[in-house]
Amino acid sequence: MAVMGISRFERFFKAAAGLDVDKNDLRRYQEFLDAKLYDLLLIGQVRAKANGRDIIEPFDLPITRGLQESIHRFRRLDEEIGVEPILELLARRPPLDLAVRDVTDEKLPEIAGGLSYALSQAFRIVFPDRRNPQTTHWERVQQIFDLLL
Repeated sequence: MAVMGISRFERFFKAAAGLDVDKNDLRRYQEFLDAKLYDLLLIGQVRAKANGRDIIEPFDLPITRGLQESIHRFRRLDEEIGVEPILELLARRPPLDLAVRDVTDEKLPEIAGGLSYALSQAFRIVFPDRRNPQTTHWERVQQIFDLLL
């Protein structure tokens, strides 16, 4: 990630939850984002197949009410910081058995933004006094997301 992108993400996590992240955190963040987007798309693929379709539609993705609210909060926060263009590069779509409709693909950056906002809030809830998350903190928060997504 370019230096400009790193500084934007640092500002994003600071603004979203008062977290101080560094380059190692951004690597962990990328791994988290890849895994969770894959999970959402995998379920979307299952839903599309179950409905006899060979293309994943936006409504196939399991977007919960909480994630939808996090997407809205991300949008408001992103107006100031401008992270979404970087998320367009980071929100990589893994290879799947089915095709992904363009409109579904276009939603991935904002979904990634919602996941990012939810991630920052999860750190605040689980570790309210921690400003600089360490590896064990990342692992715990990821375990929670693995249970829910």
